[in-house]
Amino acid sequence: MLASGVQVGQLMTIGIMAIALGLDAFSLGIGIGMKGIRLWDILKISIIIGLFHVIMPLTGMFMGQYVSLLLGNVATAAGGCLLILLGAHMVYSSVRGEEATVFDHRTLWGLIIFALSVSIDSFSVGVSLGMFATDIVLTVLVFGLFGGLLSIAGLLLGRRVSGWVGEYGEAFGGLILLGFGIKFLL
Repeated sequence: MLASGVQVGQLMTIGIMAIALGLDAFSLGIGIGMKGIRLWDILKISIIIGLFHVIMPLTGMFMGQYVSLLLGNVATAAGGCLLILLGAHMVYSSVRGEEATVFDHRTLWGLIIFALSVSIDSFSVGVSLGMFATDIVLTVLVFGLFGGLLSIAGLLLGRRVSGWVGEYGEAFGGLILLGFGIKFLL
């Protein structure tokens, strides 16, 4: 069965947003990978990040649907504004050079804190997406897949390159979210 143009467009939008959200895990993964990390730790971190990239937007989507029921059409504008603010914050943090909190990725709490820190923006995006009609299961699975894959890529790349890529990854992700926020407002 062939997908309609609208379905293809929605899938592309979800994929691009998943990449934008996963770039945070990618960029922070580069920094961690540069300090030296075992392959087993890369796998553990990436699986947990992938799970958080499913749980956080899913929670946000349910909240967004509730807000949408309460506010109606105002919710679309609020979701767009939320994406703009989130994207601007990601760009600002990247330009300002804020560094991730130091943690030990080998401990359970360190792993959870890291996964939460790179997935918290997925919650906000989930709130925004919950205000729109979207396929929830597909969206969170794509977010989780890209979050996990990009964290693997960042951690592996971090083992091999210098740190300049990480800063640009977060800024690029923020610009993508800004663009989608503006699109939702128009």
